[in-house]
Amino acid sequence: MIGRKRLLLIEDDNDVSEMLDMYFGAHQYEVILADTGSQGIELARTRLPNLILLDVMLPDVDGYEVCRLLRAMSFTRYIPIIFLTQRDERANRVKGLALGADDYITKPFDIDELRLRVQSSIQRATRESLHETRTGLPTGKLIEDEINRRVHADIPFQRIDVEVDGFKQYTEVYGFMAADNVISYTGRALCQVISQHGTPDDFVGIVGDRFVVLTQSGTGSTLLTGLRGEFDQIVRTFYSYKDAASGCITVNTDDGERQIPLMSLSIMDA
Repeated sequence: MIGRKRLLLIEDDNDVSEMLDMYFGAHQYEVILADTGSQGIELARTRLPNLILLDVMLPDVDGYEVCRLLRAMSFTRYIPIIFLTQRDERANRVKGLALGADDYITKPFDIDELRLRVQSSIQRATRESLHETRTGLPTGKLIEDEINRRVHADIPFQRIDVEVDGFKQYTEVYGFMAADNVISYTGRALCQVISQHGTPDDFVGIVGDRFVVLTQSGTGSTLLTGLRGEFDQIVRTFYSYKDAASGCITVNTDDGERQIPLMSLSIMDA
């Protein structure tokens, strides 16, 4: 579901985790739970949440270090982070914000206030054209900043653009809501491949309906091997049985009806 935002909660207190899981689930959020910092970092890379709720006191590594590591990786650098902590000293708040956190809320907290802060952080990122609505991926200025960072730091990288061929015609036949689901799925599949087989410094963004992948020079083709095949299998589920069976859809053009093959992925070096 496109409107269902994904939260990652990194919290070792089971009572707090269960409460927030139930509360945010009831408000149509998908909640992913981690009870250690290392597990949280891994889930941030593999599940790419819209926002992270991060406890400061964790059993293996404190939340400040988790935040620092997340901000050091291109794949997770732009995910909004809200600290949850029992520490209310100004120095601790400043430390968290200096590491790149977006907000800081002290326990015990008002749960409705927390929800509003979560909502505002996600909306702010989207409103400022930093995160794309359908996928939650970085867009616009964040992509430009990431490219410029690599260029200025003299970091060799390869840019790969990924597009869904036949997407425009699919949208004309099935409508915008179905098309948004295709883009959302493609973004998740692409991120899953990059997180599983890439490096912490790989990056995925989106401009319009085109995905932008920044990875180590020369590794892109290997990295995305198999993605086309997986897409070809799953994409059939976005069509009616008749269209999926025939392998095409019928669209009206100025020259009459035209048969358009099912959507496929186009992967290009930019």
